[in-house]
Amino acid sequence: MIEKVKKPDSEWREELTPEQYHVTREKGTERAFSGQYHDKKEAGVYKCICCGAALFDSESKFDSGTGWPSFWAPVEEENVETKMDFSHFMVRTEALCASCGAHLGHVFRDGPQPTGLRYCMNSAALDFEEKS
Repeated sequence: MIEKVKKPDSEWREELTPEQYHVTREKGTERAFSGQYHDKKEAGVYKCICCGAALFDSESKFDSGTGWPSFWAPVEEENVETKMDFSHFMVRTEALCASCGAHLGHVFRDGPQPTGLRYCMNSAALDFEEKS
C-alpha cells in the first residue's frame, strides 16, 4: 500500500519551481524536446519530483520520438495511478503519482512490448537517481 502525501498548496509552491508546480499540480505539459530527461540514457530510477516515490526504471525507458521521456511500465504498478482525462477535446489516460497525486503525463497504447504501453511523462514531474 502506498503512503499518501498531502500538503497544502502553499507548501507545493514553496518546494517546486514554477514549471514543476504548473506541470504536477495544475496538470500542465512542458514543450516537446524541452525537458532534461527526454534523451537521457544513464541507468537509474525516475522518481516523483514532489514526493520522491519511485516511478520508472531506466530499463523500461525507450525513445518514442515524441520529445518526452517514455517508458513501457512503471517500477511498480501501484506507484502510478491512471484516470480518464477529457480535457482539450480529447479522451486520454492521465498518469498520476499514486503517493501525492502529481500529474506526470499520459499513457497511450502505442508503446513497445511487453506491455504495448507508452507512459509519456513530463521531465518536470521527475527526478533522476543514477544507479551506482
